[in-house]
Amino acid sequence: MTTFPLIAVLLPFLAAAAGLLLSRWPHRRPAGPTREVEAARAAEAAVGERANTRAAWIAVLPTAVSAVLAAWLAWGPGFAFLHGVTTSPPTGRTYGTIVTGGIPITLTIQADNLSSILGVLVTVVALAVQVYSVGYLKDDPRYPSYSAFISLFTSAMLLVVYAGDLLVLYVGWEIMGLCSYLLIGHWWEDRSNSRAAVKAFLVTRLGDVGFLFGIFVLGLAAGSFRISDVLAKVPEMSTATLVTATMLLLAGVAGKSAQVPLHTWLPDAMAGPTPISALIHAATMVAAGIFIVARLFPAFLAARPTLDVLAVVAALGMLGAALAALAQDDLKRVLAYSTISQLAYMAGGLAAGSDRAAIFHLLTHGAFKALLFLCAGAVIHHVGSNLMTQMGGLRRELPVTFVTMTIGFAALMGIPPASGFFSKDGILLAMDGALSKGSLTDAAALLLYGCALATVAVTGAYAARAWLRTFFGEARVVALPEPEPGTAHVVDVTEAPRTMLVPVIVLAVPALLLGFAGELHLDLGVAAISVVLAVLGAGIVYAFWRVDPIADPARLLGPLRVPCERAFYVDGLYATLFVRPILALSRLVVRTDDVVVDGAVRGSGKSARGLSGVLRLAQNGNVQLYVSGVLAGVLLIAVGAVVFT
Repeated sequence: MTTFPLIAVLLPFLAAAAGLLLSRWPHRRPAGPTREVEAARAAEAAVGERANTRAAWIAVLPTAVSAVLAAWLAWGPGFAFLHGVTTSPPTGRTYGTIVTGGIPITLTIQADNLSSILGVLVTVVALAVQVYSVGYLKDDPRYPSYSAFISLFTSAMLLVVYAGDLLVLYVGWEIMGLCSYLLIGHWWEDRSNSRAAVKAFLVTRLGDVGFLFGIFVLGLAAGSFRISDVLAKVPEMSTATLVTATMLLLAGVAGKSAQVPLHTWLPDAMAGPTPISALIHAATMVAAGIFIVARLFPAFLAARPTLDVLAVVAALGMLGAALAALAQDDLKRVLAYSTISQLAYMAGGLAAGSDRAAIFHLLTHGAFKALLFLCAGAVIHHVGSNLMTQMGGLRRELPVTFVTMTIGFAALMGIPPASGFFSKDGILLAMDGALSKGSLTDAAALLLYGCALATVAVTGAYAARAWLRTFFGEARVVALPEPEPGTAHVVDVTEAPRTMLVPVIVLAVPALLLGFAGELHLDLGVAAISVVLAVLGAGIVYAFWRVDPIADPARLLGPLRVPCERAFYVDGLYATLFVRPILALSRLVVRTDDVVVDGAVRGSGKSARGLSGVLRLAQNGNVQLYVSGVLAGVLLIAVGAVVFT
């Protein structure tokens, strides 16, 4: 059993290697008579279908085994963590030590209370995404590489979760960044997709610079990179060391978990396939940052200024992203900004001093946000568009998707008995306690709690708006542009394929019931306020929608609608402050290189050619000129000799 964590990490990794090596779809361009071309294309399609089927089995089976192993590891310790017991010994072992000439790196892979429960989240959501993708991308010629990268993504996240050494953890952390770039840019032919992938890669890499230096500060202060050794040495570290280390780590957390100000990559990541959005937004990448703070929580608790910064960042992120979600027309972008807001809730719970409440909400959020994204994929598969202006009345055509997505929205809003109600109540209770117990400064605690309560109401508003505009009212499907003369897009009129519906139905169960797995310690006052605010936000949207079902309820924002739709112009601000100056500087460098450096090289060549032209005048083949030149030279020498003697 001590090898289970390592096997759980290795199985998706081996699946990724096998998927890239064994499932190739050959691309041929047949030529010849029409009948032969059609036959060749049919043969190629058959080969591609077999390759995709083989890739699906290679991707799904190892992930399923990893999920079983993760569930086995979490059966006792994981539930113990949710109920406040954190004394269970870890399961795992050390597989060697890398000698560095300084602090060694220990290759420790283990599952403890915290990591075991996160391992279940990662593997279950990854398995659901792999199964869902079989139907969603069944005709995609790059499905084999796509499924392999998902397996690699899963393996990297499991390495982060089960690593017992900070530098081993960092390896998985960086591999996730690479996989996110490859998967967001899966349809790289569209320039916007490739730009979104590059943006995600660069923004998260920027945060990772601080994250790496934070690891170095902690490791050097503790004399070891082993997480257990680092946490044991925290009481002996100075406040300056802890604040420096945690602030640097917070940069990486902000990048991976899309916290202000490094959150701008996440909405653009919607350019990737919808299952990838579910994976990134629910179980990997964004979950990694919250997990790191919880993993090193004693160090953060001992650095009060860092908690204050985290509280302010969380307050701004949760309310700002919720308002942005209220104004979006793209269904996936609504869910993207919702993810930023909910991640800020978790960060706020950590800042308020409750790692257990934050992790519990991370688990429930992983279930209902994966459910919402996969349901959104089914809706988009049906309608052929991401825009809610082209949706409406779908509850009759997509009954399964309607019911399951309703469960997801209820959990997002925090409506009992859905899972989000219990986990959100735990975070609000922690924030309420921070006002009195003094883990934060009074201003930070008040700002955090006030923004959290306001966000509850706004969350109810944007969830209700998306639910009403997608499933109720009159159908608003707009005819799509014809790709070729005489043909037209056909809008699907049935539910999604079974491979897409089964994961959705399975995820609906934890989205509805997972809240009962935690410690049921509700504060009736806080819970009542939360539910009332959520219903109030939803009720206001319903009232606006009821008056005019065609109009967008986002009009209730009034003059704030455009700033919210543009996410308060943060991208424009970054473009002005960083992107345009860097582009101008790069153009100056290119011009300097072309005019000065290359100009000097070209000028030296022209000078040499000019001098050679002068010398060539004396080499014209006229013998008399040569003799005259020699005599003139002798005469000059003679005159010079006479003069100087």
